[in-house]
Amino acid sequence: MLSGAPALYAGNWSDDIIDYATKSLENPQALSLAAVPLDGPGTAQYVNADFPMKPGSIMKLVTTYAALELLGPGYTWDTDILTDGKLEGETLKGNLYVRFGGDPKLSIERLWALLSELRGMGISKVAGDLVLDGSYFRLPAGQPRFDDNGDNPWAPFLVEPSAYLSNFNLQQIHLQADQRGIRAWAFPDLPQVSLDNQVKTAASAPCPRADDLVWKPAFAGDGAVTLTVSGQMPRDCRVSTYLSLLPPEQFSAALLRTLLAELGIAVAGADRFATTPENAEELLRTTSPDLVTMVRDINKWSSNVMARQLLLSIGAAKRADDEQDDRRTGVREILDWMQGKGIDTAGLVLENGSGLSREGRMSAQQGVALLQHAWDSPYAPDLMSSMPIIAIDGTMRKRLKNTELEGRGRIKTGSLDHVRSIAGFTRDNNNTTWAVVAIVNNDPAWNGQAVLDRVLYSLYYHPPAATAVSQVDNAAGEIPSR
Repeated sequence: MLSGAPALYAGNWSDDIIDYATKSLENPQALSLAAVPLDGPGTAQYVNADFPMKPGSIMKLVTTYAALELLGPGYTWDTDILTDGKLEGETLKGNLYVRFGGDPKLSIERLWALLSELRGMGISKVAGDLVLDGSYFRLPAGQPRFDDNGDNPWAPFLVEPSAYLSNFNLQQIHLQADQRGIRAWAFPDLPQVSLDNQVKTAASAPCPRADDLVWKPAFAGDGAVTLTVSGQMPRDCRVSTYLSLLPPEQFSAALLRTLLAELGIAVAGADRFATTPENAEELLRTTSPDLVTMVRDINKWSSNVMARQLLLSIGAAKRADDEQDDRRTGVREILDWMQGKGIDTAGLVLENGSGLSREGRMSAQQGVALLQHAWDSPYAPDLMSSMPIIAIDGTMRKRLKNTELEGRGRIKTGSLDHVRSIAGFTRDNNNTTWAVVAIVNNDPAWNGQAVLDRVLYSLYYHPPAATAVSQVDNAAGEIPSR
């Protein structure tokens, strides 16, 4: 375990890291590393740096930095309310259209505020249909999907991108044990999802975690879902979890209709999915926070669906009229942008832009080259402020505690089966900032985190100011075993 007191250091910096990684991982090719000083003395270090590795969520830095330069930090997303009818008293004689704009963070709070304006306009009834327009993204069938090997396909990190996305396509399910027994409810409470609470009251015991209970949804042919929850809870406990149980278009239709009803607005017609007519009149609009805010949410907490929405948004903004796949267009635009900076993209596979991929590949050399360009970018402060601070917040909040590194680096993390990774900026004890990318691909990779923390620790306490560059031989150019 690393502590605040530096251990005695001897020898070449890269060789020391290679030795530690090889002993920990039992695989000399499991670690790929590139570390480059940016504003002070130091010697760049490379270990297996040209290997294409599975990067995990550090791929989000590629997508978010590209978005800042390709779309601009002030870029926003609009969601519009329109109609093809006329107002007569408190009745809207026509259809109510909701035209989605690919917003990565269209929250229930913003939707409620938007729809409440309809009530403020004196509307209490819509005579026509509720029509959802998700034509903003062009996504042909057959998009790559992440093959998760877990037992919860409804987990938040697996939510797919969609123009219809709202509230991250999630419901929060709550269970509370008190003197009345065990109560269960969902927020938002959607009529298509019902709860079958089979949780029993237990004798005095520690409160369970959400994973200690069994959450089993059953899907009916009409789109309804019954979620059965079973297990045991003692009194005075509360447990909650997030689940994505409905397709995004069905979820958003149910959420919109539920919010309208709560606001006292009845919709007489059905839910439909269609393109908004050109002659429809705009009634209201909600505009998202700017891209800088979105980038911070994506990188601090490693939001997969927001990163994937962002890649599609790049594609939608940059596509030619005849292009029909915003994911492919987004990937092409990012690769072209990187090549324009002189970064060799050979072997780089973005796939969905989030790193939630078995096929994604990036070398440490490519990653550190990108960070070197980011350091000199006008948007460097925006990207750096989005990254978790060592031992303080985001996905780094519990790492390297009680060391002098606390607060001295901004590091994006990544984690998948057989993958651990870090990428970002960290300082050494001479106050030199380093760009660092380190990726572990190994089976198992759980102890890879200790290796990556060792990299940051050694850069701080023993910066390689005058050591020789070390590079593990890989004459055959093989990809290391995963």
